[in-house]
Amino acid sequence: MSIVTVPRSEPTVDDVRAAAGRLAGHAHRTPVLTSRRVDAELAASVFFKCENLQRIGAFKFRGAFNALSRFTDAQRRAGVVAYSSGNHAQAVALAARILGIPATIVMPHDAPSSKVAATRGYGAEIVGYDRFTEDRAAVGAALAAERGLTLVPPFDHPDVIAGQGTAALELLEDTGGLDALYVCLGGGGLLAGSALAARALAPGCRVYGVEPAAGDDGQRSFRSGELVRIPTPDTIADGAQTQSLGELTFPIIRREVDDVLTATDAELVDAMAVYASTMKMVVEPTGCLSFAGARQHADRLAGLRVGVIVSGGNVDLDRYAALLAGALRS
Repeated sequence: MSIVTVPRSEPTVDDVRAAAGRLAGHAHRTPVLTSRRVDAELAASVFFKCENLQRIGAFKFRGAFNALSRFTDAQRRAGVVAYSSGNHAQAVALAARILGIPATIVMPHDAPSSKVAATRGYGAEIVGYDRFTEDRAAVGAALAAERGLTLVPPFDHPDVIAGQGTAALELLEDTGGLDALYVCLGGGGLLAGSALAARALAPGCRVYGVEPAAGDDGQRSFRSGELVRIPTPDTIADGAQTQSLGELTFPIIRREVDDVLTATDAELVDAMAVYASTMKMVVEPTGCLSFAGARQHADRLAGLRVGVIVSGGNVDLDRYAALLAGALRS
């Protein structure tokens, strides 16, 4: 018998604040870094929230731990199932290990080997699938029903959204307010949570989501007012190869976000090179979306205080080296 429970109520900033309390002592309060080169390029004061330095190397630990920490005793005994290309997989696996919950993770066969190895290393069982021919949500739901597990999706869950929003909450607390905030966008958990935090702590802050140009479902949904679904996009931003925003994330984004931008793979590689050469940081392609979006707005950011959430740094080193080598040759 399944005990799957996915609450559908929309989270609020109070939920983000409550999540921050649960995460205290478990998630890192990641640093906020600056770069004189970037400030000069954008003629702005730019603050980078470095979630690539979060536990498991990405912001996803925040939402996963917040969601799992709210399990009932029965749910904890039965276990959790999640689906992810890598960062949510690792986040759920680590949170489950900390909380003593058995974890099963559905991952695509072409997921980065470093993310697969890390997820397995945290003690999770991995079930593979083909991201281009199979529906990961259907695979996860079938496992939940068969084994009586609780499904925690990577973004369309109120506790996940609230947990992700704590990254922006911390950024705004540490910087004392921002004029603009750029956030990486896949399924919308980080963007929705960030927008909730920004509207409460900095009502005048303009919030932008940035997704891959090859996967512009978020932009199309935002501008049309209707949830758009697309085939799995072909992009180096593997953490944002989503097909649509979520039923919970979309209305928050539509209401609280100012616009959704897109970035090409070439722009992501250029941003990755700046992180590596100037800030000495390893950032995965998906994590470069926000900075790539801010650079597109260089003509409108002069004199402003700008936040950029660096969502993660999990990338296979051989792929990372090859991408950077290509950037240096161009």
